[in-house]
Order: sequence, then C-alpha cells, then structure tokens
Amino acid sequence: MLPHLLLTYDFPPIGGGIARWMAELARRYPPGSLVVSTGQVGDTSASDATFPNRVDRLAISSPRLRTLQGILLWSRRVAVLARSTDAEFIWCGNIKPAAYPAKWTRERTGTPFGILLHGGDLLILQHQVHQSAIKRKTAAALLSAAAVLVANSDWTRDRCLALLNELEIDAPSDRVRVVPLGADHEFFRPGVDTRAVRERHGLEEGRWLLSVARLTRHKGIDTGLQALARLASRYPTLRYAVVGSGEEQAALEQEARALGVADRTRFLTGVPDDDLPALYNSAEVYLGVSRLMPQRVEGFGIALAEASACGVPVVAGRSGGIPAAVRDGETGLLVDAERADDVAGAVARLLDDDELRARLGAAGRRAVETHYNWDRVTRDLVRMGHELGAPAAQTAG
Repeated sequence: MLPHLLLTYDFPPIGGGIARWMAELARRYPPGSLVVSTGQVGDTSASDATFPNRVDRLAISSPRLRTLQGILLWSRRVAVLARSTDAEFIWCGNIKPAAYPAKWTRERTGTPFGILLHGGDLLILQHQVHQSAIKRKTAAALLSAAAVLVANSDWTRDRCLALLNELEIDAPSDRVRVVPLGADHEFFRPGVDTRAVRERHGLEEGRWLLSVARLTRHKGIDTGLQALARLASRYPTLRYAVVGSGEEQAALEQEARALGVADRTRFLTGVPDDDLPALYNSAEVYLGVSRLMPQRVEGFGIALAEASACGVPVVAGRSGGIPAAVRDGETGLLVDAERADDVAGAVARLLDDDELRARLGAAGRRAVETHYNWDRVTRDLVRMGHELGAPAAQTAG
C-alpha cells in the first residue's frame, strides 16, 4: 500500500489523550505504511524506536510548530515527505497547526488530507471565527480544503456541522464522519496484580474511586471531591485517587482540605503509563464527570474506555461526547456533572450493589474488546485513507 502521513503536534513523549491517539495510530498502522511528522521534544530516540512506523522529526521544538516560521518549515518538510514517499493520504492530528502544512502540500502535490477532530478544538475555533474576520477566513479555507473531517463522537460531528454551516461550507453527507475512539484492550485488562503499584503510590487498603485526567476545571475533579465529602460518613474507608497534573492542582488540593477529605484523597503526578492498568484495577468505581464549559469539553473520553477495558464501572458526566464512550445503564451511569448529589448517588448505588458493579464492568470490557479499541479505530482510518487517497482523488477529478 502507498504510505499515509500523520502530521501531529501531540506525540509521545508529550502526554494527553490526543498524543495517545496519535501514538496508537503509529503503533497499529501496518509497519512501513505510515510516516509521522512532528517536532522535537528532548531526546526522543528511545521512544521513537518503539514504533514500527517512521517518526520524522523536524529540527525545531514542538511548540514552535505553532509559529509562522514553524508552519513554513513544517509545510516544506511535509511536501518533501509526500513526494519522496509517494504518499496516498495525509492525516492531520488537529486543525491547527497541522492543517496548514497539509493544505500547503495538497496545493503542490495533490495529496488529499483529512482532519481529526476532538471537540474542544471546535469550540475554540468557533470562538475565534466570531472574534476575527481573518480567522474566520482561515478556518473556512482549512476546513473546506480537507477531503474528510473525522469526529470522535456524534456530539463532535454535530458541532462540526454547525460550524461548517456557520462558515457557509457545503458539507455532503459523507464529508464529516464519526470514528469513536477506544483503548488498548490487551494492555488495559481486568485481573492485574495491584499490590506493587498501590504500595508505590501510597494507596492503602480501602475502597477507591479513581480519575485519570488533566487537572483542568472542566474535568470535574472538584465535583468528585464534593461527592466524596457527601459519602465520607457512610463509607469510612472510601478514598479518591486522582492521576494527572495541570493548572488546577493547587486549587483542587485546597478544595479537598476545605471539604475535609484531604486525608482521603491522593493526587498522583508523573505516573508512568505502565502503572495505569494496576491503578484502574485498584478502583471500584471510575469517575469521569467532565462538564461542558466555554471552549472546553470532553469530545469522547479515552480514560473512560481504559477504565471499561479494565472492567471498572464508570460514573460519567452526561455532556459532550461522553455518551459515546459510556452506555448509560450498560457500561456505566451517566449523571449531571454539575450536581455533586447526583454523582454521589450514582457512586453509592454502585458501591452498594456488587452485582451491578460486576455487570457494568463486564459489559464495559466486552464493549472495548468488540468495538471501542484502537485496532478498529486504525482500520477505520486506513480504509478511509485508501478510499479518499491520491489515486481515488485523481479519478474523481
């Protein structure tokens, strides 16, 4: 097969959900059929060597890819890659900055491209086009040039269609497609021995709630703390582990102290990926109570799928694209993420019902094994790239 290119700002060792998605594509595309184009992040030689596909790093840091100079350098490099590999299709890991070099290359080589959408990016872009005529024109040019726009959930698709309509871009029915995300069901699995990881991170015996998230306000960790405070007297051994870092950490630690649950809460930063399966397995309930905020949303929720892969029932916010990752009453419980009483009630329902926890956890595991996994995501994108790739585009033209 002719190779595809993946242009991404977010790629390991950078963390986060988008970087994880990009890494899974680089890992699961057939060996030799993908070239990842990204920036420098320190010494990445060991990390890059773990992928069966080539990682081509520009001689500039990843943050500089967002600058005008960085976009120009990136554009020239992508055009070279497209010509030298006879690339069939280009995937953009985000709208900005990746779509700039993709559009540049399409205009020079004819190689079509698609953009992967995440949800929050569309909220930010919508705000920008309302504030600036130049940004409106730029957004319209980038989105209209793409052969396909791939949303991670129905919610993200609907938001994309609304933006296209606002920008007066004609969108045929197959222009915006949905590819729900997933988890690695072999790495994340039930039955992992948790003893060493619990000891390493100071998770003593007891009943644990868990969240794995960037510590930003829309992730709803504050609501999780409030729910914990409401449940404290009823469940004396109930505790809450929060895995992640971010600008809200100090404020959340202060909130835990103010609520009187600091001694029940562990904020775990710098956790290696290898520890995550055991941490998920340490929890009786996973909390993913993200909420919709201005320019912030959970477009899908990869951590929700990872918890399900480990057989852990989920309590999640009924907002954004989360209903694509959590089937209410089947793999977890959806709640109003703004209401701590609702979150506490759902957690209590699960803690009090062993059979319900087991049933939801097992159903979540089956859902990841059969559909919400990276193998299926990669197959969908490989197939789409072939369908819309250079030979097909030339024939259509």
